[in-house]
Amino acid sequence: MTKQRIGIWIIGAWGGVSTTVAVGLTALQKGLTGTSGLVSENPFFENLNLADWDQLVIGGHEIRDTSFVEAAKHFSETSGVFHPALLQSVEAELKAFDKNVKPGTLIQVGDTIRSLAGNSVLQFDQESLQETVSRLSGDIREFQEQHDLAHVVVVNLASTEPPVVESAKTLTLAELKEALKSADTSPVPASTIYAIAAMNAGCSHLNFTPSAGTDLPALVELAEEEQVLHGGRDGKTGETLMKSVLAPMFAHRNLNVMSWVGHNIFGNLDGKVLDDPVNKSNKVHSKDHLLTEILGYKPQTLVSIEYIESMGDWKTAWDHIHFQGFLDTKMSLQFTWQGTDSILAAPLVLDMVRFTEREWRRGNQSGVMTHLSSFFKSPMQATTPEFERQYQQLEEWAKLVSEESSS
Repeated sequence: MTKQRIGIWIIGAWGGVSTTVAVGLTALQKGLTGTSGLVSENPFFENLNLADWDQLVIGGHEIRDTSFVEAAKHFSETSGVFHPALLQSVEAELKAFDKNVKPGTLIQVGDTIRSLAGNSVLQFDQESLQETVSRLSGDIREFQEQHDLAHVVVVNLASTEPPVVESAKTLTLAELKEALKSADTSPVPASTIYAIAAMNAGCSHLNFTPSAGTDLPALVELAEEEQVLHGGRDGKTGETLMKSVLAPMFAHRNLNVMSWVGHNIFGNLDGKVLDDPVNKSNKVHSKDHLLTEILGYKPQTLVSIEYIESMGDWKTAWDHIHFQGFLDTKMSLQFTWQGTDSILAAPLVLDMVRFTEREWRRGNQSGVMTHLSSFFKSPMQATTPEFERQYQQLEEWAKLVSEESSS
């Protein structure tokens, strides 16, 4: 392939996952790390002709006043995620990425996220909705022109918003456009505003958060109108990944799951935002719907998410599964999942960017990318909730693309 450059435009650019993406990408570009955790580096995908690491460049929108360098150092100090020697080796590249980050928007983000805002974004508080969309789109276009990028993939990695208002779920694209022109208050949250700006700029869009993003009828329409690819929502990295693997086992063995309880604790910025019950409700719903879809019935469930500041970026999930077997005998399965939130998520972001760019380069430049369902808790237009079957869809897509390339 021609060595054309590809942009990764991150919403929530200086957050934990985003910073890990930036550090990880630079480490890969400089040969400072292996490829463990990267799905796109599995041998099955080696004939896809995916973008090389050195073709990728990072920019984004952010509401806080910090930097990749500062965020990475904070992570290193509080969670031990990055070795100081690694950060020293990638500092120049992180500073270069910092120059590509612009102020985002606070439209309908909720009080908790607004409390994190810095002065750089507060200066735009009096913008009209149209002015905000134009500014955000303009930032992406400027990034693309400045770095001579063939394509830009926008990835939402921002903190979880409060649930979208019900009225937004029935808006047509025409109604949404009219509201953005004349309404005093936005009918959609920031995640959707960012998505509109991305689509207006001709970018692909991925939503790795539980926030609405493009998962609204009006945005599905807009993607078709602008001929752009999109996918989401909410990255599947830990406890829910385990549910999507284990629940089919119970279903296939006809073991009746009576209850499934999961307790989650973590202490990063996302955990702090989810300490707000309004924001938390969006995340809990995203984690909890899966079991009913897989099992075909609804067991008693409990999902708790608690902010424990001392945990830093480390998260722990304890799950207790109470099930019934032959002769109505009651049994249980328990597991503990411990990991670093950002280390689990960041490689998946890089994977999805590569797969998305490949689909764009293939010429299929419109609609929901259902072949990426295995990466999400609540994948849009998914045909199956089971992880193994979702992964098979990714392999089937890869096989088709490879066959097209060789013919």
